[in-house]
Amino acid sequence: MVNAGDTAWLLVSAALVMLMTPALALFYGGMVRKKNVLSTLMHSLSAMPLVTVLWVVFGYSLAFGPSHGGLIGSFSHVGLRGLEGAVHGSVPTFAFCAFQMMFAIITPALISGAFAERMKFSAYIVFVIGWCTFVYIPVAHWVWAEEGWLAKLGALDFAGGTVVHLTAGASALVCALMVGKRLKYPHERPLPHNLTMTLTGAGLLWFGWFGFNAGSALTSGWLAALAFVTTHLGATGGALGWLVVEWKHRGKPTALGVASGLVAGLVAITPAAGFVSPIASLIIGFVAAIVCYGAVLAKYKYGYDDSLDAFGVHGVGGLTGAILTGVFSEKRTFPGVADPVGEAGLLAGNPRQLGVQILACVVSAVYAVAITWLLLKAIDKTVGLRVSTSDEREGLDTSQHGEEGYAG
Repeated sequence: MVNAGDTAWLLVSAALVMLMTPALALFYGGMVRKKNVLSTLMHSLSAMPLVTVLWVVFGYSLAFGPSHGGLIGSFSHVGLRGLEGAVHGSVPTFAFCAFQMMFAIITPALISGAFAERMKFSAYIVFVIGWCTFVYIPVAHWVWAEEGWLAKLGALDFAGGTVVHLTAGASALVCALMVGKRLKYPHERPLPHNLTMTLTGAGLLWFGWFGFNAGSALTSGWLAALAFVTTHLGATGGALGWLVVEWKHRGKPTALGVASGLVAGLVAITPAAGFVSPIASLIIGFVAAIVCYGAVLAKYKYGYDDSLDAFGVHGVGGLTGAILTGVFSEKRTFPGVADPVGEAGLLAGNPRQLGVQILACVVSAVYAVAITWLLLKAIDKTVGLRVSTSDEREGLDTSQHGEEGYAG
């Protein structure tokens, strides 16, 4: 039977997650030069209609339809056929489908931070469609579908640390390497043109993330309340962790650093939100921020150009959170809920869970890297990946879209 309270919460959560994509556009848009602000915003905003159509036509069906060996779903729900009157747990399947659609939308938009200011928009469109089809949908089925092979193995990913952030982050690193560095990088490091915009985006991401994580409980009860609290504490730990390590390393704390830290904390708590205690979530966010800070510094040491730190924050943060889920997770029973939630982790006497988490991370990351490499190779041979040198100097706003963010 459909529960009205659960349905209302899930629909509100879906709307919150939808808001995260324009929030990401602001977060990324403020960090690029002003001649590329519109093209960067377009990366996030254009993903919304593209992935929506893909999800409705076949994406949902392949991700959550009847399984073929735990590897991929079926075409039984093409065009959302058969969902009328269907129920997923205590909510209409349409509500669950809409909620999951918002996850599929934001995931490829996260990757765009790795190649901001230099990829052709036509190449980006092809990339989004191909990546969602061949990377996101299969991994989502492995981890979140009831018959997915990683789900049956016991992998824990409450709201997308592996499915969303690790796959996007690993693919972002491949994109940064294959598209190449921006002109004159690293001798000239482009500065953010509008940190006010970035901080606004960070605040909206924090707000939307409550739907991202607490909505993944799919109910409005005890589990959602726990995920809500751990989400906030994960972000808090991340902001504090980045502030501390940056202050120690650079001598001054920065606003961009605090924004990056809170996002790193949110990324890391995502796989663990419904499985760990409040104190553990604070620790996860704090540790992840320090690890991600080191990962961001690594791009200068190794010379690759991850423009907006998509790999450093989302890839490394997702990996850190997924592994720490295997350390801090607990198996708990909530009042009035028949089935226990989660599994005991390493600290609760179950080292196997940590091993399963590591396996899920390795498999998902390697698969995402391999398919992304093949996809980018194909795009480069056909459409071409990168804008011309003259277009890059001019800026992608005018060369790709024929408009300016700050005309006049």
